[in-house]
Amino acid sequence: MNVFLWILQGLLAVVLVAAGAGKLAQPREKLAAKMSWVESYTDQQVKAIGAVEVVGGLGLVLPALTGIVPVLTPIAAVGVAIIMIGAALTHARRNEWAEIAPSVVLFVLAAVIAWGRFGPYAF
Repeated sequence: MNVFLWILQGLLAVVLVAAGAGKLAQPREKLAAKMSWVESYTDQQVKAIGAVEVVGGLGLVLPALTGIVPVLTPIAAVGVAIIMIGAALTHARRNEWAEIAPSVVLFVLAAVIAWGRFGPYAF
């Protein structure tokens, strides 16, 4: 199970860092072509969401890899789960029902990581 959790942590970290870096690197107008939800937020809010995603992704793996305060890994997983709840609610509010599924999948992955790392497979 430990290997399974590491695989989940790695996959979720890659997805979050890539998504967050995209939001940080591109202007909001360019993002709006692919992600209509950014129209509801300011440039600073979109950048903040991207930064939180990058930090969350890094938090899923770095504390455990380095052995420095490894309890931050499940805490990061809880934070990512909260971010994904917010993402799903944003899509629901905008009636973007097809866009909710990725948020729900990422929420489930984060919840499994949090459960495993806080519970029976803690560091």
